[in-house]
Amino acid sequence: MRILVASHTYIVPLNCEKLRTLAMLNTDIEVTVVVPKRWKPGGVQNRLVEPEAVEDRNFRVMPIANFSQNNQGLLTFGWELVQLLKTFKPDIIQVEQGAKALGYAQMIFLNQVLGLKAKNLFFTWWNLPYEVKFPLNLLEGYNLQHTHGIVVGNQDGADVLREHGYQGPMRVMPQLGVDEQLFAPSPQPDLKASLGIAPDEFVIGFVGRFVREKGLLTVVKALTQLAKENALPPWKWLLLGRGPLKDELMQQIESNGLSDRVHWVESVPHDVVPRYINAMDTLLLPSEATYDFKTLTASGWKEQFGHVLIEAMACQVPVIGSDSGEIPHVIDEGGLVFPEGNADELAERLRQLMRSPERHHDLAQAGYHRAMTKYTNLALAKELLDFYQELCVA
Repeated sequence: MRILVASHTYIVPLNCEKLRTLAMLNTDIEVTVVVPKRWKPGGVQNRLVEPEAVEDRNFRVMPIANFSQNNQGLLTFGWELVQLLKTFKPDIIQVEQGAKALGYAQMIFLNQVLGLKAKNLFFTWWNLPYEVKFPLNLLEGYNLQHTHGIVVGNQDGADVLREHGYQGPMRVMPQLGVDEQLFAPSPQPDLKASLGIAPDEFVIGFVGRFVREKGLLTVVKALTQLAKENALPPWKWLLLGRGPLKDELMQQIESNGLSDRVHWVESVPHDVVPRYINAMDTLLLPSEATYDFKTLTASGWKEQFGHVLIEAMACQVPVIGSDSGEIPHVIDEGGLVFPEGNADELAERLRQLMRSPERHHDLAQAGYHRAMTKYTNLALAKELLDFYQELCVA
C-alpha cells in the first residue's frame, strides 16, 4: 500500500513519528509525506521554516514548492507534486487541511486527471458548527463529494461533518500520538526539592497556555476552597507555561491568599516537560468553551483534544479535566471529569485524589493503560492502517 500524506504539520520532525511507525508496520507499506518547502508558523512575523528532505527506507518526507506560506486553508503545491503523484502512484491520499482546503481540492483534481484511482481522505480538528457561503460552499461541496474517508480529531468534529452532509466512513483519532519513551513514569524527588516542594506535598499541576479559556481562574476558586480545609494533606499548585492571563491570574492568587502554595515555571524544552509532569500528583485541564451556543456562529473555541492529557496518562499521573469539547472522550475511564467552569465540582474531584491513595493509584493505572493501548504512535498507526484497508476493499 502506497500512502501519501500532505500537511504543514510534518515540517516538525517529531510530528512524523506516527507516519514513520506506519511505514514500519509492513514491508509492503510505503509512506511519502509532502510538506511545504517554505512555511511561516504563526504568521508572517515568525521565522521562515525550510524543512529538509528525509529518506528512510520506505518512509520519506518531501518538501515541495508551495503557494501561501502561513495559511493552511490556502496551502497548495507546485509542479513537483504532479511529478511525484505520477511516479509514486499512491493508493491513499490524505490531506490534513480540512474540508474547505484548496490543497485538498488540488489533490482530488490531480487524482482524477492522472487516473490514479487513489482513495481521497482529509483530516480536520474543526469542532464548531459553521455556515459556508459562496464560493466556499462550492469548494466544500466538491471536496466532500469526492471524499472516501475522513479522519477527524474529535467527536464534535465528526458530528459537524455529518451535519454538512457527509455520510461516508470516518475515524475519530488525534493527529499525533504520545511518545511513550519520552513520556514515561519517572519519580522526580530532586526536581521537586529544587522547586521548594516537600516530599509529602500533593502537587496539582497545569501545563499549557495561560489564557482565559483554559479555565485557570476556575482552578483558583477551587483551590481557595481547599486552602480552608485542614483535613487535607499539604499541597502545592505547579504551573508550567506562559500567556497573557498571567498577571490577572497572579492577582487572583494573591488576593485569595494562595501565593505561598503556587510555583510558576516558564516554558521549558519539550524533552524536559516529562520531568515536570512526573513531579505532579495530578494534572488538570479545566478548559472552558468560548463558543456562543445561542448565536451558533463559527467564532469562539472549544477544546479540540488536550494532548497534555495523554502525556500525563503515559507518565501514570492521574488527570482531571472539564467536560469541554473532546476532553471527556480522551479521559473516558482513565481519569476524572467535572462540569466546565464549576469550581465546587473541581474541588471535589481533587479531594477524591488527595484523600484516597487507592483511588489515586487506580486512576494512574487506568490512565496509563488507556494511553498505551489507544494513544501511542504505534496504536494510532495501527488504527490508521486498519481504516485505510477498510477503504481500499470497499
